[in-house]
Amino acid sequence: MFPLRDSVPTRSVPVVTRALILINAIVFFFELALPQEALENFFYLFGIVPARLIHPDWASASGFLGGAYVTLLTHQFLHGGWLHIISNMWALWIFGDNVEDNMGPVRFAVFYLMCGVLAALTHTLMQPDSTVPSVGASGAIAGVLGAYLLFYPTARIVVLLPILFFPFFFELPAVLYLGFWFWTQLFSGTLALVRPDQAGGIAFWAHVGGFVAGMLLCHPFARRRRRLQRDEYGLEYAWR
Repeated sequence: MFPLRDSVPTRSVPVVTRALILINAIVFFFELALPQEALENFFYLFGIVPARLIHPDWASASGFLGGAYVTLLTHQFLHGGWLHIISNMWALWIFGDNVEDNMGPVRFAVFYLMCGVLAALTHTLMQPDSTVPSVGASGAIAGVLGAYLLFYPTARIVVLLPILFFPFFFELPAVLYLGFWFWTQLFSGTLALVRPDQAGGIAFWAHVGGFVAGMLLCHPFARRRRRLQRDEYGLEYAWR
């Protein structure tokens, strides 16, 4: 299911959400300009390599320099392809503005980066011996989804579900859509522990860790307690 839009109107300009999308886009276009070998080295240098964090002796023998922990931040701005960055930035565009609206720009920026760090740590702890670099903003965005679930559980999400060659559009409650998304990540992550060859290079546990971190951190970062407005309950109100 691909999300198209939500029913929650934005009440302030989401400057941090837009800035994050812009930064990710700039870094991605920089990646496109790199030769293949240089790009692979770039991912190993700035992406999350769990063994580099857990096994410093291996990292030193493999030629890694110091500063491994900075990759907990830098990996959040790297992407492995067009589909990777478009899907991540689209989700951030849909859900990030409302969470930022609830937290304010400064708190949201800190919250986003913290969720990304905790997502990377979760991935590292679940696959401590992995020497494959993991990149992408999906762990941090999973934290945004976790916050959205608690802030706007009754919001409505319009999703696209392609069946064969026909697109079907559904309106789902946020709690159902995001709950199903989290379950698929947890299930896939558990399966990946049993059959690592079936993971397809996706850091499912980073998604799980980021989502849980977002749920745990969202209320401390919220700048005010608020009730849902009338136009946040359904699409028929949101577009008036």
